[in-house]
Amino acid sequence: MNNEQTERLRASDVAVGDEGPTLVVENVDRVDFVKYAGASGDFNPLHVIEPYAKKADNPSVFGQGMLTAGYAAQMLTDWFGVGNLDRFKTRFTAKLWPGDTVTVTGEVVDTDESDGNMHVDTEFAARNQDDETLVTGDATAVLPTE
Repeated sequence: MNNEQTERLRASDVAVGDEGPTLVVENVDRVDFVKYAGASGDFNPLHVIEPYAKKADNPSVFGQGMLTAGYAAQMLTDWFGVGNLDRFKTRFTAKLWPGDTVTVTGEVVDTDESDGNMHVDTEFAARNQDDETLVTGDATAVLPTE
């Protein structure tokens, strides 16, 4: 779904049970962690300095939880458009390691029409290549009814 399509997305285009676009980010690597650190200001050494991460009993550096949440947010904005996303909530459940492939999926779980808009509640999850859940969450998009 491209940006032009999401700008025209209307309440009549979505229903409970609809699945969003699948977002796949293949082979996330250490450079991605460093890029995210630079963009976010999160330079926790656990994410960017290998010896520091190992000293803290990790096998390697690992991705920031908000990096994985950012992949989920990308899937949602691809689906509904950035201007339509009203609420975004995540729970971190596992670490993102170098070499992981992240797959984000989502589903419409409820809709509610009020104030001339449709409030579309979704649940989403980001999983790695081993089907381990990295992030779960829920979000609400607000779509025009006309």
